[in-house]
Amino acid sequence: MTELDEQQLEELRRDLETLRSELGAQRQHGEASAGPVGVNLPIGRLARMDALQRQHMAKASQESRGLRLREVAVALAAIDSGDYGYCRQCGEPIGLQRLKARPETRYCICCHDNIESRGA
Repeated sequence: MTELDEQQLEELRRDLETLRSELGAQRQHGEASAGPVGVNLPIGRLARMDALQRQHMAKASQESRGLRLREVAVALAAIDSGDYGYCRQCGEPIGLQRLKARPETRYCICCHDNIESRGA
């Protein structure tokens, strides 16, 4: 793996900023779905259970987007500090293809796989 050049860094910065905007818009849109289910609504038990399940899934999605937004902010700060593109586990450069697929990642694919296998 090689280190990133200035053009690649700027492209990844734009990717991160676009991702931040998209996640922010999705988060705002999803807030309505994550709202409380009214107990006084004249709906049946199954419909209420379905509404509660949708609410739970919307809240989980909101939490996931919030986490990813924080990861994007960390990645943008790492670009500014010159630490972007290096694995936080082993210190090796993260491949450009991996960064293009998931620009907020903090780990190379090998370390990520190791972390995932320990968590399973």
